[in-house]
Amino acid sequence: MKNIKRFRVLVMGRANAGKTTILQRVCNSTDKPEVFDGKGNKVYSYKRGHHDIKHELVFKSNPGFVFHDSCGFEAGSTQQFDQMRSFVVDRAATKKVNDHVHAIWFCIPMTDCHRTVTAAEKKFFNECDTGHVPVIVLLTKVDALYLTAVMELLDQGLTIVEAEGRAAEKQEELLEKWLAHVKDELDKCKYKPKGYVTLQEMHQEKADCTVLMSSTANVMNKEGLQMILISTQQSSILLCIEYAVRR
Repeated sequence: MKNIKRFRVLVMGRANAGKTTILQRVCNSTDKPEVFDGKGNKVYSYKRGHHDIKHELVFKSNPGFVFHDSCGFEAGSTQQFDQMRSFVVDRAATKKVNDHVHAIWFCIPMTDCHRTVTAAEKKFFNECDTGHVPVIVLLTKVDALYLTAVMELLDQGLTIVEAEGRAAEKQEELLEKWLAHVKDELDKCKYKPKGYVTLQEMHQEKADCTVLMSSTANVMNKEGLQMILISTQQSSILLCIEYAVRR
């Protein structure tokens, strides 16, 4: 483990799932990441939806994290899915320890809550064996459920003032409902996720990523990888102390 210099994450999910915003919050940055090839050469400026899964996304604010984005496979392209699966298998099996992918974050946006688990999600979790690399499902853009909550309360006959007063509680009910649905669907798959995390208010610069960091660390199968992640993250000093005490 002492030879591993950076913590590497593959980020997956459909377009507009909030992936880039989450990475910015994890790295305490508002800037776009720099894009490098596997040899450390900067290849081009970052542009959403236009990069190779093999390219490395790195933020100047925290170069200890390396991210890969497998955008596009949700569109149903067999070629894109095969490229993604090949990348996952290769990076899990490579003898070059610094090229290993250590975790996969699979993003499902709540802006489209009635399509939380589509054929694309089922295909990935039934056909892509990630080996020892854990997959954590992130329910993103949970804030979008607030408007859904208000509309449902209005449909029940409440006034707008009454609906807004009860919206937060209703939003939490909806989140629990959709999280249970996602778990029920994906836990039936051959290669089910190792964990689930809900994220909201990621558009705010001071959004807290502690739960994401802690959940990812908890599913690491090697203590050394846990400590690399915890020491790399900048979300919580308390998290660093917690894991230091555990040791």
